Amino acid sequence: MATDFRFPVWFLFLFILSYFSSFSSAADRVTLGEILKDGDNITSKGGDFVLGFFSPTGSSKRYLGIWYADIREKTVIWVANRHKPVHDKKGTFSIDKGNLVVKNGHGNLLWSSNVSVETRNSTACLIDDGNLVILNNDRDAGRLNSPLWESFLHPTDTFLPGMEVFIERQGKERKVFSSWTNESDPSPGRYSMGVDPRGAPQIVIWDGPNRRWRSGHFDGVEFTGVPNVTRSTFFSGFRIQKDNDGRLVITYTASNTSSLVRFQLTMTGSELQQRWDEDKGQWTTLQSRPEGGCDLYNFCGNFAKCDKEVCFCLEGFVPRVPVQWHAGDRTGGCVRRTELECRSNSSVSRNDSAKDDRFLALQRVKLPDYADIADINIDECKIRCLNDCSCNAYAFVRGINCMIWREDLVDIEHFQEGGNTLYVRLDPSEFGKRNKTIKIVVLSILVALAFVVTVAVWLVCRYRARKREPKSTNEIPKNHIVRSGEFSSEFSGPGDLNAEGHQGNGSELAFVSFSFSMVATATDDFSLANKLGQGGFGPVYKGRLPCGQEVAVKRLSQKSGQGDEEFKNEITLIAKLQHRNLVRLLGCCVEGEEKMLIYEYMPNKSLDTFLFDTARKSQLDWRKRFNIIEGIARGLLYLHRDSRLRIIHRDLKASNILLDEEMNPKISDFGMARIFGGNQNEANTNRVVGTYGYMAPEYAMEGLFSGKSDVYSFGILLLEIICGRRNTSFRTDEHSGIIGYAWEKWDEGRSMDLVDRSIWDGCQHDEALRCIHLALLCVQDLAVHRPNMSSVVLMLETDNVRLPLPRQPNYTSTRTVDEDIWPGNQDLPSSNNVTVSVLIGR
Repeated sequence: MATDFRFPVWFLFLFILSYFSSFSSAADRVTLGEILKDGDNITSKGGDFVLGFFSPTGSSKRYLGIWYADIREKTVIWVANRHKPVHDKKGTFSIDKGNLVVKNGHGNLLWSSNVSVETRNSTACLIDDGNLVILNNDRDAGRLNSPLWESFLHPTDTFLPGMEVFIERQGKERKVFSSWTNESDPSPGRYSMGVDPRGAPQIVIWDGPNRRWRSGHFDGVEFTGVPNVTRSTFFSGFRIQKDNDGRLVITYTASNTSSLVRFQLTMTGSELQQRWDEDKGQWTTLQSRPEGGCDLYNFCGNFAKCDKEVCFCLEGFVPRVPVQWHAGDRTGGCVRRTELECRSNSSVSRNDSAKDDRFLALQRVKLPDYADIADINIDECKIRCLNDCSCNAYAFVRGINCMIWREDLVDIEHFQEGGNTLYVRLDPSEFGKRNKTIKIVVLSILVALAFVVTVAVWLVCRYRARKREPKSTNEIPKNHIVRSGEFSSEFSGPGDLNAEGHQGNGSELAFVSFSFSMVATATDDFSLANKLGQGGFGPVYKGRLPCGQEVAVKRLSQKSGQGDEEFKNEITLIAKLQHRNLVRLLGCCVEGEEKMLIYEYMPNKSLDTFLFDTARKSQLDWRKRFNIIEGIARGLLYLHRDSRLRIIHRDLKASNILLDEEMNPKISDFGMARIFGGNQNEANTNRVVGTYGYMAPEYAMEGLFSGKSDVYSFGILLLEIICGRRNTSFRTDEHSGIIGYAWEKWDEGRSMDLVDRSIWDGCQHDEALRCIHLALLCVQDLAVHRPNMSSVVLMLETDNVRLPLPRQPNYTSTRTVDEDIWPGNQDLPSSNNVTVSVLIGR
């Protein structure tokens, strides 16, 4: 009897095994009559992609989509019903009369593949490359297992290896991809991307009907409108070829087929190329276009070129509206200074006048848009342009051949390397002007060199004569190199500058003392045109020394709260400090009531001019911001630990961080700084100075300051750099400042909400989260809980250092202080731009 019992059990087991085996083999498809419900998924045969219903971030609406299977952060590559979501979890996906359909719980049709051929036996299959296809299983139809429909031919915002983008004939643009509206709504947004086949094909991003960016023309190997460095990574792998039906298609093949690579049109209008990093478990951004500035379409207007974010009219052209152009509005573009003869005088034979026109070669440029091509050699190309009065320029590119522009020349960018040569047609008179201009420039250079040599000889002679004369103790020699210790007689007496009660003489470091007349000449008598800014100390002017060096002149205002003590601080401190992230002091001027400091000139001014300007903040992408954060941290570490003097800055803020031509940060303004002795860790002052909003609690309320005071200010600055907003801009009924807002987002697990939206696409999430975490450690209420700067630098530059959890802040630097501490007529929430000095009795 036992034997009779075991037989049906084994038979049942084999039946179940057989059933699940057949089910597993069909797990990558949906057949006719099957219904995929919300909560059920199918997975491609190789296990790379999943199809099912999902909800975007921050939304409860349901969409049928395809996403990567083994990536924890759900990355959706295709959405079916992006126009009509399911409002509950009762949606279904099935095959109806040969079409793929999505319906809601009431049976209403929300989406259909709209296949025109009706079949009696078809299957929806998810392929290993992420393509969803309808296969025809109807033997009578004559195309057994041939795709009737493919999701790759109806993409949303993502381009994957294996996709084919068809190129329309006869110059017709084709918009293929469309961005999501926002991260919670996959419906088509304002940006679209596709191919413009005119001339040679190029990838274009549109903002509505207007072009936002283009890749430049394809020469058979690469797209020519991006710099060489970008081409080798971002666009290598693209090919244009014919498919089985003879149509031209753009395809992409990754150099490493084992890596997951995707191109996405983002919600902010950028084309983002990313690769999955298995070790880090996240998407790594390889490139993003456009980056802003010159990358944006026709940034400088017609007949102009963009070079390092600066606009220039092409040679032979002038601004169309000079007043607007010089005011920074380049939308009007440029026009010819001298019209071509064949256009200005109809009585002149076109061929005769064409012989006189000449071409100016613009090298290493992104060629203009709207070109026509011809299969002729370069000499014939030039002749064809000369014989066509409407021709403005020509170029000859290997792989494309002759390119001719009959319309305005638009969207030209100058590259440091790479690019192509554009031959711009000009009236012959322009070349005479050009030669004359070259002669004038050469003559001017020779005159300037002669002047510099004369001045140098005069200075040497005067210096030698002064050395032979007895020195006066009442006057500082003009144009004479002095040492910082020689100012000790004028700025004598005890003060904050002394370390352990001893005055530093600084005799080993020298800087130049300038005369007032020389500084006035250098700044054009302190003209408003040369004024760079205004601080609590007074104005700062741009100047140019006789040798040609550009400088920044800080002129101490007599009305400033900072006097001899602060001026002495800057001279003695900065003259002794040498670090790449600290501003360099070149000299000073002391005559009568005038006191001035002369610094190296920073062409990009201060950090706040970029960070808090909505039009310029996008120029500070995440990589630049992170480099600035690291540079500030290294500069502070030098002040606190590595310099010969231990220095507390006490006024660290965005306006005191200057940026050089390569956007490297340099800490400036040491008027409020204090020197610590070798064993001194904390000091007390009854004169609280600094900027309200950046002060540590113990300093603002008790006058106690230390290296941890600068750490607190660094934390505030770090949050501002991440957010792209001022500390004071976060004051609301719910938050008293940036600290409260940051803590709320941290506590909710939504720290990335802090990241400036203008840099969201190119942001490295792990670095951003680490910086936010570090900032919250730096702004903790008690100084003992904050890290020192050596720990801050280590946490920034080392990924495997485990950061402690921050404590919830109870005090913020923007809370109101007891009224009896502050003067009654002072507005408590002072601006971040203003340095305040407040007397507090303790």
